[in-house]
Amino acid sequence: MKKVRINAGKVGLVFKNGDYQKVITQGTYWLFFNQNVIVYDLRGEFKEAVAIEVLLKDTVLAEMLEVVEVKDNELVLVYENNNFKKVLEAGKYFYWKGFVNRAFKKVDRSKIYITENIDKALFSNYELSKYIRIFEVTTYEKSLLLVDDVYTKTLTGGTYRFWKNDTTIKIAKTDMRQLQLEITGQELLTKDKANVRINFYTQYKVIDIEKALLKNKDYEKQLYILMQLALRTYVGGYTLDELLEKKENIAVAVLEEVSKNTDQLGVQVINSGIRDVILTGDMKEIMNQVLIAQKKAQANIITRREETASTRSLLNTAKLMEDNEMLFKLKEMEYVEKIADKIGEISLTGNGNMVQELTKIFSVNK
Repeated sequence: MKKVRINAGKVGLVFKNGDYQKVITQGTYWLFFNQNVIVYDLRGEFKEAVAIEVLLKDTVLAEMLEVVEVKDNELVLVYENNNFKKVLEAGKYFYWKGFVNRAFKKVDRSKIYITENIDKALFSNYELSKYIRIFEVTTYEKSLLLVDDVYTKTLTGGTYRFWKNDTTIKIAKTDMRQLQLEITGQELLTKDKANVRINFYTQYKVIDIEKALLKNKDYEKQLYILMQLALRTYVGGYTLDELLEKKENIAVAVLEEVSKNTDQLGVQVINSGIRDVILTGDMKEIMNQVLIAQKKAQANIITRREETASTRSLLNTAKLMEDNEMLFKLKEMEYVEKIADKIGEISLTGNGNMVQELTKIFSVNK
């Protein structure tokens, strides 16, 4: 005989020659040498040592156990003393009753939506998060929810969680803010066959995400092509001089033309404009020559205008001096002053007019 002690919070299963006999609880027991005891902690899960069907024939033991059966596509969340403990997958589980306050919450993983009342804090727990798909949609985005590649609904900003299963879930997102599309380095021919390179921009917004993503492939590329073709059409209808002069008018015309076709893309064009008109090598040289010629012509006109004004002024002065001897004398003194600034000494003889004497001196020096 041998003595066996079962402490509080423990339970023992008695086997004789490997065959299950009975369950024993807290206390002291005497067993034969061909009997042995497997002791279990009532706080933990019951892991059977032999076939569970054999053990459950003992009604006493069966009453002490709580059976949790989890089917395929199901999960069971285990709570102990109101705290989350673990997640059970498909299978049959056994827990001891009475010692620990346990609760079991069953969820259906065959559906995609998480409709069960689960504390959001648990979604970041790896025990549960590995069974969940998470999608993030920022506040300035909208997203299409596709279930098995079929459009289901439109999602706004937020965090979305779905059960992981055989159903495929995809989301297609787009930015709902005002966006800018750049057409850079576009080489075009004007009406007078001038080769120019244009940088063009347009600002737009997605207003119908279903049209943009479901009814069109690469809506932004399609918008780019629309802008490119409209720009080519209008630039080809202007000469280079008209293009440079009417850049704003062309931008407005392109905007109006493109707006006629953007509804089918689900976008709205807000603004557009020509950022730069760049002339290629030869054309740039020609335009520089034209500019130089224009500036020279303007300079010549200004020079002629100044010469005419100067001549007219001299004529008016001469007329005044002819009629006014005092004015003539003052002018005479003005010339003497100017000459004196540049010549150290001047000797004049005779009683003639000073200006006339000076004229004779300069005529001799010549």
